[in-house]
Amino acid sequence: MASTLTKDVAQQENPANGGKTFFGHPRGLATLFMTEIWERFSFYGMRALLVYYLISGGADGAKEGLHTGGLAMTAAAASSIYAVYQAMVYLLAMPGGWFGDRVWGPRKTVAISGGVIMVGHLTLAVPGVPAFFVGLLLVAIGSGLLKSNISTMVGHLYDGPEDPRRDGGFTVFYMGINLGGFVAPFVIGTVGETVSWHLGFVLAGVGMGLGVLQFLLGTKHLNPQSDVVPNPLSVQERNASLRKGLLWLGVGVVFYGVVAATGHFTLNWVLIPLALLGLIIPTAVLVRIKRDKRLSDAEQAKMSGYIWFFVAAAVFWMIYDQGGSTLAVFAKGSTAGSIFGLSFPATWFQSLNPLFIMGLAPVFAWLWLWLARKNQEPSTTVKFGLALVAVGASFFVFVIPMMMATDGSKVSPMWLVSIYMVQTIGELCLSPVGLSATTKLAPASYAGQMMGVWFLAVTAGDCITSLLSIGGADLSGTSVIAVEAAVAALAGIAVYACRKRIVALMGSVH
Repeated sequence: MASTLTKDVAQQENPANGGKTFFGHPRGLATLFMTEIWERFSFYGMRALLVYYLISGGADGAKEGLHTGGLAMTAAAASSIYAVYQAMVYLLAMPGGWFGDRVWGPRKTVAISGGVIMVGHLTLAVPGVPAFFVGLLLVAIGSGLLKSNISTMVGHLYDGPEDPRRDGGFTVFYMGINLGGFVAPFVIGTVGETVSWHLGFVLAGVGMGLGVLQFLLGTKHLNPQSDVVPNPLSVQERNASLRKGLLWLGVGVVFYGVVAATGHFTLNWVLIPLALLGLIIPTAVLVRIKRDKRLSDAEQAKMSGYIWFFVAAAVFWMIYDQGGSTLAVFAKGSTAGSIFGLSFPATWFQSLNPLFIMGLAPVFAWLWLWLARKNQEPSTTVKFGLALVAVGASFFVFVIPMMMATDGSKVSPMWLVSIYMVQTIGELCLSPVGLSATTKLAPASYAGQMMGVWFLAVTAGDCITSLLSIGGADLSGTSVIAVEAAVAALAGIAVYACRKRIVALMGSVH
């Protein structure tokens, strides 16, 4: 039935049948493309301001030359909060997919999650610590709900995996992600950094509101399959899930109520448990899959090979995601805010990564195909090794401008441009390759869940960063940066050195 629905939509939108298309793709792709642009616009715009807002008004904020109006936290606390927030967005992608599959269906889940994100950004615009954390929680929940389900709806637009337009459709959709991320710092970042933090958060909320509005107006172009709940909960399952959810909520309320009433509550009572959960849950998920006795010997071996990639990815994201925290703080306080006589806000540095992705992704796609035709394309293990060495090298490079700025002088912005470019090269060697490896190595009984498992590598990496910061490691110190760089580079070398063993575990997948 699903295939029939998709074929009907494809026929309706075929130019030969008089239907409208979007660059040769089903018209519904335009709706999802624009939804993703606005969601990423709001997400990356808010993210560009997050650390600056947290330290503004305090000693670290004054040191970096930020205007007041923020929460006056230390840079260490801000980095930890930022890392945990990033981790929770990717951790919540798994229950987000579960909601789409079992409760609301993808279309309803995306509509509701967009509204939750919008309310979250507007809540962030309200001054004060309580509003900030409520708003951040809402944005994380909404982003987790939206992330899995909007990609699912892109897939529904095509006639199954063999539809020749499918890969191109996901490429167009992926460009929407980076286009929204590229524009956001120029608009939201500039307003927030130079005018008002809270006005910046309002703009993020308005952007998401526009995304929800155009989604609702364009929803008629989506596949009817997106309304279907593929595996709905039975009444008994729904009641059991509700009871468990309320039970854990009650436990949390009582526990934190006691901690607060006894005067022991600090921010670490929230950050540390969340960061530990971000490590425990991915580990538990991998162990559960690995110990599943239903898996064949070949599937068990592939999962062993996949664990190598998962750990490597966690190390990669540990460094890469500091682009919005450690590198952002350095960009504001120690980097010249002008080039060729043109001044610009520090938030603009956050546009470099999506810019490099849009510019370099087609080059890498062409490079892999060209090498494949010559039978010289690097294996997945080699690409992962290159990614880790690249992200490690970016932090080795970072040590140089950090040392140059120890006397208070400002370094050239080209240092950060170079660092973001090297990290993007690493990302292009790891992220799309990891997604592909995940689909190929996934056991048949876990095919749908493994995409969520891949996102948990981001969660694990960010939680390591948060725990390092909570533990007292100075993430803005040259020694810690150098150690992180060395860990990533050595991990890359280890993956390369063990490539034959990993390839053997992967079986027919190369």
